[in-house]
Amino acid sequence: MKKLSTLVLSMVLTFLVARPALAVTVTNPDANYFLSFTDNSFKGILVFFVTKIFLPFAGTIAILFIIVGGYQYMTAGVNEELAEQGKKTLRNAVIGLAIIILSYLIVNAIITALASSS
Repeated sequence: MKKLSTLVLSMVLTFLVARPALAVTVTNPDANYFLSFTDNSFKGILVFFVTKIFLPFAGTIAILFIIVGGYQYMTAGVNEELAEQGKKTLRNAVIGLAIIILSYLIVNAIITALASSS
C-alpha cells in the first residue's frame, strides 16, 4: 500500500510541477506546423497522419511500456524471473522509443528536403 501511495503522490507532484508548462499559450504558431498540403493528396494525408498522429501515439505507448517495465523491475523483489521480465520490457521499450524518434527525424528530414527542392 505504501508503494501505491508513493506512486500516486509522485504523480500528483509531477503534475503540479508541470502545470505552469501546460498553461503556456502559443500566440503565433508556425504556419507549416500541420504541413501546408493544400491539394489534400493521399501523400499529404499520409505524411500528416504519420508525423502528427501515429508517431506521437507510438511514442506515448513506448513511454508507458518503459513505466510498466520499471514498475515490474522495481517490484520484483527477490524473484529473478520477474526482474528479468522487467529488464526485457525496459530494453525493448527503449529500443522501440529510439526507433520511433529516429523515424520521426528521418521523415521530417525527407519532408524538409522535398519542400526545399520544390
